Parts: sequence; structure tokens; C-alpha cells
Amino acid sequence: MAAPKRIGILTGGGDVPGLNAVIKSVTYRATELGYEVIGIRRGWEGLTHQRRTADLDPEYVRVLDRANTRTIDRTGGTILHSSRTNPRKMKLAAFPSWLDPKSVADKRVSEGVYDLTDHVLDTISHLGLTNLVTIGGDDTLSFSSVLHARGLPLIAIPKTMDNDVNGTEYCIGFSSAITRAKELINRQRTTLGSHERIGVFRIFGRDAGFTALYTAYVTSTRCVVPEFDYDLDSLAEVLKEDHRNNPSRYAMVITAEGSIWKGAQLADVGETDMFGHRHKANVGEALATELKARTGIDSVSSELTYDLRSGEPDMLDSLVASTFANTAMDLIADGVGGRMTAIRDGKYSHVSLAETAKPPRRVQTTAYDIERFRPRYSDKLGSPLLLTPSLGPAEN
Repeated sequence: MAAPKRIGILTGGGDVPGLNAVIKSVTYRATELGYEVIGIRRGWEGLTHQRRTADLDPEYVRVLDRANTRTIDRTGGTILHSSRTNPRKMKLAAFPSWLDPKSVADKRVSEGVYDLTDHVLDTISHLGLTNLVTIGGDDTLSFSSVLHARGLPLIAIPKTMDNDVNGTEYCIGFSSAITRAKELINRQRTTLGSHERIGVFRIFGRDAGFTALYTAYVTSTRCVVPEFDYDLDSLAEVLKEDHRNNPSRYAMVITAEGSIWKGAQLADVGETDMFGHRHKANVGEALATELKARTGIDSVSSELTYDLRSGEPDMLDSLVASTFANTAMDLIADGVGGRMTAIRDGKYSHVSLAETAKPPRRVQTTAYDIERFRPRYSDKLGSPLLLTPSLGPAEN
């Protein structure tokens, strides 16, 4: 008898609403097409730490079917859990206890750091996976490209609240983040007005300001984004004007975590992860302090970060997640690999994984009014529903 067709699916990086909807839809469609589905737990760690035994290791592998995925799309997070493991830069201290470093001595890339790509491919072979579906942002997608280049049939699905993955106009998690931010900001208006304060809302966005920009768009709020260093005194004057003209005597500004004013130096903090990232210093608190000093108005900072990635997905993320999952299965059924599902010019599409290796997308001046610190609302005729400029035709 022929070996069964077996699809592996994993989620990497930070969780966002909509991941479980992808997992469920891939499982449902795959079983219709006669595939078995294996859920890889804890992202790439599931393929570096999986034991090579006759039985599947329940710590890192879970068989998925219609029964155990039936209701998972109703909740956020990921039932497969996640991690920020980078198999190409695995520190010796992070090795599974059963893996002898001597067996991969030739894969050392620097002191105490190893490239376990071959090890991952061996694990995939051991599990009998004929295809892999990976759901993640830049870091997950970068290693997906490595595996595809080594011959693995693989389809990627983009997710990140920052919505900055190159090659697609939309990533799963973005809409839910905006929806959640809108609710939280509008809820705090009463407190800001009661105390006549300036509210500073720190939001995700290390390198791209889409989350800050779109939240400002739907809340009629000022925002500052990483793409443009700004003049702090100018921002202070605009917020003083807003405060003065508001009958409730409050003003608000949203700052992306990676946005800084001219002349500011805010160091990254914390330990570096396997992909070389550290946390940004709390720019919200620093900005609130500076605004109070320049305006004389009490200013407070509020964190809108992890709240945005918690809870169930909104309608748009549920819709896109299911559609991306079924698009991925269409490609697999057609024998296509090395692609990422995408939105191009407002339409469902797919692009080469090579697109994801390009620098992240950035907010353009056509979308942001630098002088008034807010989105541009005019001249939207002909724009896609989500207002993102066309990325051009998909590359083969």
C-alpha cells in the first residue's frame, strides 16, 4: 500500500486571533482530500525537539481531525502553541536533552550556536510529512524559505498584527488588533476627559506603523509611526490645540513601539531572542513624560500591546484565515509549493516565498500626514477596501 499523504502544520512567533481558524480549515479541507494532518506543537521547536521514536511524541506532535478541531476557531491563540525557535541559530543551551551536540558538531556556526536545518529535515522525514503548512511572520517565513529551498513542499500563511510582511497587503491578526485597539481607546475617553489629560497609547509596530495608523484612522486620533522621525515640539503644539478645542478637554496620540522623535535615543531592552530581536524601551511612558513637560498638561501612558493579540478573531480575520487555509490546500492539491497565500490589490492570491525575504512593508507618505500627525482621509477613490496601495502583479 502507498504511504499516506500527511500534512504537517505549525504556528510560529507571537500568537494572534485567527490561527485556530487556519488550523481548523486546513484540517477539514485536508481530510476531505484524503490527507492525514499532524499538528506540530511549539512552532519550529516541535521539529528540533521531536524524539525519533516509533510513536509520535505527544509533547511535540498532535494528530488533528475534524472532531478535535471542530470548535477551536471560536477562540484566540493557537492550540498548537508557539515559540520563537530559530533552527538555524540554535543555542546549545536550548538543545533537547536527548540530542548529543557531538552528532551535529559539523553544524556549528559560532561558539555555542548550531544550524539544525538538516536535523529538522530528518525529523520531517521521520514523521512522514509530505507537505508542510507554516503560519507566521517574517521569522517563521524566513525559515520556511530555507526548507523550501531544500526541497520540502511547503505553503506559508502570513500572520502578524504589524501587517508588514512583504508580498501581501493583509496578514492574519491585523483586523482583530485594530478592532481591539479601537474598543480600548474609546473606553478610555471618559477617564481622559474627566481629568483633562493627554492620553498616549503605545501599540505594536517595531518597524512599520500600520497598526498605529489604522487605529488612528478609525478613532480619529493623532499617531506617530516608525517610518518618520517627528518633531516633538510640533506634536506637543498639535495636542495642545486638540486639548483646547475639545469640549471635554482631552487629547490623544497613538505611538507605535518603534516610533521616536528627532534627537531621541531609546535603547532596546531585555535578552536577544534567536532571531536577534530585543524589546523596545517603553516609548509610551517616555513620550507622556516629554509631553507633560512641554504642554503643562497631565499626560498618561497606556499599553495597548498584548491585549490586542488576545481573544477570539473578529469577522475579517475569521474570513481571511479560512480563505487563506483553503487557498493553501488548493495549492497543495495542485502540487504547488514554495508559495505564500496573499492579498494583492484587494484580491486573494499567492506569491513566491522569495517575496518574504524582501524588507518589510512600510507606511508611505501618501497614507500619512506628517505635519498633522494623522492618517490621510482624502483621495481614496479606487483604493482597495483596506486602503493599502497595490503591490503590483504577483510574481511567479
